[in-house]
Amino acid sequence: MTLTLRTPGNIDELLNYRLLRLYAVSGAPVLRLLEGRYGISRREWRILALLARHGELSPSSVAEQAHLDRPRATRGVQMLVDKQLALRSSLKGDARRARIALTPAGKKLYAELFPQIAALNQSVVSTLDDALVDALDLALQRLTEQAERLNLEVQRDVRADRRAGNSARPQRWPQEDV
Repeated sequence: MTLTLRTPGNIDELLNYRLLRLYAVSGAPVLRLLEGRYGISRREWRILALLARHGELSPSSVAEQAHLDRPRATRGVQMLVDKQLALRSSLKGDARRARIALTPAGKKLYAELFPQIAALNQSVVSTLDDALVDALDLALQRLTEQAERLNLEVQRDVRADRRAGNSARPQRWPQEDV
């Protein structure tokens, strides 16, 4: 069986499915490390790492940077706050606006965890020579840029009615005759 990314004939040949498989398989040791040793979820790690990288962020920026919808980002932030790894503070004069920052414990956890996760990443990438790593990096950059353009096009063409809820979206798959 020859896999082809340009003209997929089944699910095993779809780029997103192949990336999802890689993410699941290569992420399993990370997940065991996060949950088993440190008691945090992958989502919490992502938010923690973004706060370590970017510093204090608004909840909207956390959601955007983490590629999460607002409710999932809010839950992730709240879990970090509950674990005393992050602090949520309201802006003076506007209690509706908040900032999220790591606590000293959150910074310490990041400093301890990041090298371990980077080592797992290096182990996965070690199977590639330098030329393939450079090619992969360039390919991921170009694919991400194209996916962002495609996402904008689809957003303009297909608008979800959030007020109607997810179930209000029209069904587009073939229906059986009754």
